Amino acid sequence: MRKWYLPLTVLGVAGVAGVAALVLSERGRESVARMLGRLEDPPEPFRGWNDAAQREMERLQDALERLSNSLNVAG
Repeated sequence: MRKWYLPLTVLGVAGVAGVAALVLSERGRESVARMLGRLEDPPEPFRGWNDAAQREMERLQDALERLSNSLNVAG
């Protein structure tokens, strides 16, 4: 694993530098704004998936709350 530390560090630094260059340049900011604009109005198949994912997240949160409550009562 130690032989991967330097390459992973270089990739991480290069990734951060790339993101910084993207955000700091005018063209990069325009690209990010376009991508975020597309996310606000997704195509119909993604809307359905998003709704299903949201319901599943709410179901999981409810289950975790019930589990937490039962552990608090038992403890």
